[in-house]
Amino acid sequence: MNKTILAIGLVTLSLFQGIVSTDAYASSLRNTPLVQAVQRAKRAVVNIHTEKTADSTNSVFGATKRGKINGMGTGIVIDERGYVVTNNHVIAGVDSLEVSLVDGGRYPAHVIAFDRKHDLAIIKVDGNAALEVMQIGTSSDIKLGETVIAVGNAFGYVHTVTSGIVSSLSRDVEVNEEQQYKNLIQTDASINPGNSGGPLLNLDGEVIGINVAIRAGAQRIGFAIPIDDARILISRLISIEVLEHNYHGLRTHDKKNAELRELIVDHVAKGSPAEQAGFEQGDVIVRVGMVDILDGVDLERSLLGRSKTDGISCVVKRDGNEEELTLSLVKTTDIKNVAGVELPSQTNSAGSGENTAWNVLGMKLEKLPESQRNRVGSRYRGGMVVTEVRPNSPASKSGIKRADILVGLHVWETVNEENITYVLDHPQRSTFSPVKFFILRKGETLYGHLKIQAP
Repeated sequence: MNKTILAIGLVTLSLFQGIVSTDAYASSLRNTPLVQAVQRAKRAVVNIHTEKTADSTNSVFGATKRGKINGMGTGIVIDERGYVVTNNHVIAGVDSLEVSLVDGGRYPAHVIAFDRKHDLAIIKVDGNAALEVMQIGTSSDIKLGETVIAVGNAFGYVHTVTSGIVSSLSRDVEVNEEQQYKNLIQTDASINPGNSGGPLLNLDGEVIGINVAIRAGAQRIGFAIPIDDARILISRLISIEVLEHNYHGLRTHDKKNAELRELIVDHVAKGSPAEQAGFEQGDVIVRVGMVDILDGVDLERSLLGRSKTDGISCVVKRDGNEEELTLSLVKTTDIKNVAGVELPSQTNSAGSGENTAWNVLGMKLEKLPESQRNRVGSRYRGGMVVTEVRPNSPASKSGIKRADILVGLHVWETVNEENITYVLDHPQRSTFSPVKFFILRKGETLYGHLKIQAP
C-alpha cells in the first residue's frame, strides 16, 4: 500500500516537472528575434500628430469657417535631446506638431530643417521627454528575402508593428511630378498611411531604412529610403554651420559595410579649428565628447549646442593608434547654404504674421480684442485691426486706413497672425495674385486688391 502511494506521488511530481519545463520552453520560443528587435527599438520611435488648415475655395468669402485637418506620421530619434528624423511630407505646411511616445507621454515639437527633394525633415521635441536614440544599422548588406519590421503610426494606431521580407532593392519610384525617389528598398511588410518617417528594422533591432511610400491599389508593396543614403542627408540637415553658424572645417565620408562603420576625414580646411586641433586627412574619428562616431550624423550632433569656447575632446585613430585632440569651434558670419536644405525661417517671408503683413503688405495688424467682438457682427468670427499703414505701400495704394478691420484675404478669414502667414506663404499664391482683401469700416464691408511685393 505504501509503495502504491509512493509511485503515484512520483508520477505526479514527474508530470508537474514536465509542465514547468514545457512552459519554460514555450516562453523561449515566444521570445523570438523579431520580438527582441521590437523591444530594443520601440523607445526610439515617436508617433507624430499634426494639424494644418484646410483650403476652402468653394464658398463666398465669410460664409464658411476654415477647417483643420489632422495628420499623422512617424519619426526616429537620432539624438536624445529631442532631434527626430521623419519625412518632409509628414510635416509640410502644418500649423502644429505633437509627438507621443511608447510610454504614452505627449510633447509639442517644431520643425528644424527639411529637404523637399529627398523627402526628409528634422523636428525637435520640446520639453523633457525621456528619449532613446535608435540603433543604426547599415543598408549596404541588406539581403533579398531577409525579415524586416516596420514600426509606425499606421492610420493613427500608434506603435503598430508589422513584419515581412525585403522584396527588392534599388527601386526608383515616381509618386507624382514633384516627388521622385531613387534607390529605395521594397518590402512586403504592411506599410500604411501614418507609417511615413518610421523605421524599417532588421532582426538585430537596427534601422536599415526610413519608410516613405506605398504603392496605391497594391497589396504589401511598400518602400523605404536606405539608411546609409538617409544618414548622409540627415548630416546636412543638422549641420552646425546651417543651424548654429558654428564652424569646424572638416570634410568627411562614411565607410559602411557588414563588418565596419566609420567616419574618415577627407579634408581639413586650412586655418580652420580642425587644423588647429591637429586633425589630418585619413584620420578615423572615433569619439567626440561622449558620442561614439559612426558617421557624419554623429559628428554633427556631437557638436550641436556647443559653445565656441568649449574645448571638445576628440579621439581619432591614426596609423593604428588612437590620439586625443582638442577642438574649439568658431562662429561664422557666413550663411551656410547646403543644397536642398531649407529652414522654416527661409520659407516664411518675414517670420510672424504681423511682420509679414508689414513687410509685404505695408500695414501693421493687431488681433481684434474679444471685448470689441461686436464690431464685426455675426457674419465674421473676428479680424485684425490695422494700427499703422506704411506710405506708398500696397495697403496704402489700395486705400486701407488705420482702424480698418481686415477680415479676409482671398477666400480665407483673417482672425490671427497665423492666418496672415498662411495666405502670404501659400505655395499657390501666384494663382490668386493680386490678393483680394476684405475690410470692415464703420460697419460696412469693403473690398479691393493688394499687389504683393517682395519683403
